[in-house]
Amino acid sequence: MHRRAFFKAAGLATIAGAVGTTLISGSASADPRAGMFRTWVPEIFEPIPDAPEHSPAIVIGSGFGAAVTALRLAQAGVVNTVLERGSRWPNDPWREIFTGDDLPDGRGFWHRTSFTGVTKVPMSFGRFGGVLDVTEYPGIDVWRAAAVGGGSVVFTGAMVAPERRLFDQVFGGVVDFGELERVYYPRVRQMLRLDPMPADIYNSAPFAHSRAWDEQVRAAGYQPVPNDSIFTWDVLRGELSGASRPSATVARSNLGNSNGAKFDLNQNYLRFAAETGKSQVYPGHRVDSIAQEPGGKFVVTVTKLAPTGQVLGTRTLTCDKLFLGAGSVGTSELLVRAQATGTLPDLNEHIGDGFGTNGDVVLARGASSLSGSGQGVPSASRIYDESGTPLTLENWYIPGIPFETGALASLGMVLDPARARFAYHRGADTVGLNWSRGAQNAVVDAARTVDRRIAERAGALAEYGALGYDANAEFTAHPLGGAVLGKATDAYGRVHGHRGLYVMDGAAIPGSTATVNPSLTITALAERNIEAILRG
Repeated sequence: MHRRAFFKAAGLATIAGAVGTTLISGSASADPRAGMFRTWVPEIFEPIPDAPEHSPAIVIGSGFGAAVTALRLAQAGVVNTVLERGSRWPNDPWREIFTGDDLPDGRGFWHRTSFTGVTKVPMSFGRFGGVLDVTEYPGIDVWRAAAVGGGSVVFTGAMVAPERRLFDQVFGGVVDFGELERVYYPRVRQMLRLDPMPADIYNSAPFAHSRAWDEQVRAAGYQPVPNDSIFTWDVLRGELSGASRPSATVARSNLGNSNGAKFDLNQNYLRFAAETGKSQVYPGHRVDSIAQEPGGKFVVTVTKLAPTGQVLGTRTLTCDKLFLGAGSVGTSELLVRAQATGTLPDLNEHIGDGFGTNGDVVLARGASSLSGSGQGVPSASRIYDESGTPLTLENWYIPGIPFETGALASLGMVLDPARARFAYHRGADTVGLNWSRGAQNAVVDAARTVDRRIAERAGALAEYGALGYDANAEFTAHPLGGAVLGKATDAYGRVHGHRGLYVMDGAAIPGSTATVNPSLTITALAERNIEAILRG
């Protein structure tokens, strides 16, 4: 550790310099650059069509679970309407469709004016309908998508299956892991063309940090395991060769990849659903409430929004079957409010229970040599540790910092048993939750212990703990729970008490996907569940 002490001041100064130079001035009102956005991304300003007044099925949301639902319903001949509050963003190899989280503007965030990222760098900007919603609760900030394609637009692309024994510990036998492993994980891998990072990408300059990370964990006695990824490697090759504007090779991920480097849901499930002629996505449709009439028909109240936030109207839609795919927060809010206000009076006592953060924590340790590390986004590898609380550390880039910091980042996912409950606050007509500081500290302590051990054994050159930059669990990008399988629903997402109502997303998962990214498991469960629902 004596080498680390020598470089400590330099490492801390680099991070402090990043904090000092990344603050952006902006307006607390509408983004003054909205006119420029109209020039840069005219597609999102096109007139928004109205969703039909009645549909056989409505799907709320357009992320992993919702997209699977829309496609499989359409293939079964069930006409369905997909309601998404965010915009449908295009891709282009040369235009800057999305902003970056190093110097973001309103395109980045859903109608908010400030943001503090994982590096604790404060930023401000004008209000606009960007792609990432940051929902603040006491004890935790929740990152969630606001765009057609949902989380597939704003995640880092790693799609990993958990170990069976940990999965069974979390799900308690409600879901047969063997069935997922035999049928549904392979189906999703094929649909999303998942594969690990190829050698030529791994050995390129932007991924020097990935190679350095792997070298350090090997020095600490671990064997890194390649991650399956949703990225299209030929697009990254185009970036490296100059055939496309750089995006995934220059720290662009949390707020979207302009050139379509991620093989997101707009390029597969949602596109295939639309091609059947039986499914259509309606962007700019925010769902405010849901209800069921005595005869069984569902009523969905929507507000139509322009990207600027202008309200274009409020309507009431109906459907015979209602599928909730708005994510843990969105789905839970709708159900908890409906139960409290009596519009879905027969929901059971488990509605709102089981929220967890998947044990998310971001970590930074120093590199072992003075060399450029690059800012390639796709995660190359991970390690698993159970010397204490079971956890995974995943090779990551430094989000929000566009230049070299001398740090190697990890995304930790700890097997955290802590859970919280969504609750309705009648006076404010809001749904909220409180996240335990003790749970946050436990996640940080578990992951920090492993990361510091690696840094020590690998001879890391800088220590970021003195400024509090070595571990951050004040946010989650993996919110889960609120309408858990086997409790609020049956084992396949059928909501107890209201026939024809289904939960198809991360709200159905009991707070954790057992130390790995949730996206693969959410998608596989949606495939499993909609298949059972369609069978009757």
